[in-house]
Amino acid sequence: MEQLWRNQTPVGKFLLAALSPTPQSQAALFAVFLLVYVSTLVGNTLIMATVSSDPCLRTPMYFLLGNLSFLDLCYSTVTAPKMLLDFLSERRSISYQACMAQLFFLHFVGAAEMFLLTVMAYDRYVAICKPLHYHSIMNRTLCSWMVAASWAGGFIHSMVQTILTMRLPFCGPNWVDNFFCDVPPVIKLACTNTYVVELLMVSNSGLISTSCFVILVASYTTILVRIRSPEGRRKALSTCASHLTVVTLFFGPCIFIYARPFSIFSVDKLVSVLYNIITPMLNPLIYTLRNKEVKSAMRRLRTKGITSRGKGNGLRCRES
Repeated sequence: MEQLWRNQTPVGKFLLAALSPTPQSQAALFAVFLLVYVSTLVGNTLIMATVSSDPCLRTPMYFLLGNLSFLDLCYSTVTAPKMLLDFLSERRSISYQACMAQLFFLHFVGAAEMFLLTVMAYDRYVAICKPLHYHSIMNRTLCSWMVAASWAGGFIHSMVQTILTMRLPFCGPNWVDNFFCDVPPVIKLACTNTYVVELLMVSNSGLISTSCFVILVASYTTILVRIRSPEGRRKALSTCASHLTVVTLFFGPCIFIYARPFSIFSVDKLVSVLYNIITPMLNPLIYTLRNKEVKSAMRRLRTKGITSRGKGNGLRCRES
């Protein structure tokens, strides 16, 4: 692994692209994205605190939601702080080692979130299609194992992507056509033929994102087909609407970026902003605004305070 880090390449750092060419617009973007990042931190931390402190939310669905919020927080933190610092710098650069680390954690957390969203779709399928057996199927042990499998799958995926990238020689140029280090723009800088590596990476990332998306769509279609009454379908669609929104916002850009040959388009930076910066902020808003139980739990947390979390055992909680 140490030899991979050294890579025997004269490139010690990479230069990152700016989102805007003028200093005035850079300052405006800094203010906007600082607000977005702070909102992401506050929103996802609030969901994690609410889920862990309220006894009414100690169910598989909210256990998975808390893990999703943690992944969103980590995912945004991989790229947002560096991007904000670069808004204040005239020369946006990142060392080779930091670039590879950013690439690794980006794919680690991103793939783990893909797998977790698939697990959440299975949870909703069991809850809606097999309600009488829900608690026996989706017990805490199974949920913990599925979350662990999501993290393990993300780690394996990221190791493959990172090792393939680190084995490439980089001898110049060193300008990355994006505001962070990702596989498509980085391997374009390698001073060797990368056709086979690109094919392997597209097969890896593209297959994972597309397969998870197909499984998600199939699960929701099965839910709607299994429910005969129009009223039941409306209820099922309402229950899954927040999840469907997250899936569309997250998987759409990922499939666009990773499930095609690594050709760089001008719209790629805008798409990257969507799934790296904006989506992690929208997830807590989508789930809380459409979920009465979470909003009620947040009101209880606000009125009683975190120090009184142990006094909620007398609450009567509605079964999910």
